[in-house]
Amino acid sequence: MDHSTFLKQAVELAKRSVALGGFPDGAVIVKDNKIIADGLSLGFSQNDPTGHAESCAIRGACKMLGTVDLSSCILYASLQPCLMCFSAATWSNISKIIYGCKKTEEMVKKRYYEGTNDVAEINKQNTHKIELVYLPHFEDEMKTIIGNWEKTI
Repeated sequence: MDHSTFLKQAVELAKRSVALGGFPDGAVIVKDNKIIADGLSLGFSQNDPTGHAESCAIRGACKMLGTVDLSSCILYASLQPCLMCFSAATWSNISKIIYGCKKTEEMVKKRYYEGTNDVAEINKQNTHKIELVYLPHFEDEMKTIIGNWEKTI
């Protein structure tokens, strides 16, 4: 499978997250070209501020592999990861993050992100650097999913 296939899975999980009452974000962790964990963003409904899709996928992958070292894994996220999720990816040694929708100022104003910090700039300062890849193929679809979700809140 190619990157778009795995990213599409993350987008589908974002839709599932909304259907379950969560925030429109989904993530998958891939190792050796296979999905080993996924995550939904159900933090609000579960009263868990760390319950973001990326963090949940990282927890699942670590549990499945029995390690905190995910250096051989790629994180696919429907949205650009927030600072918390980026930090979790850093601490778990994720080698690459591929995401399908960039953070916007409007998303920050609506508090979908904690601020305007730029994880790419933070990444440059870190000892462990993660390859960050933006694939715009799903940007419009994710913005539609977010817009539809906003109508329900």
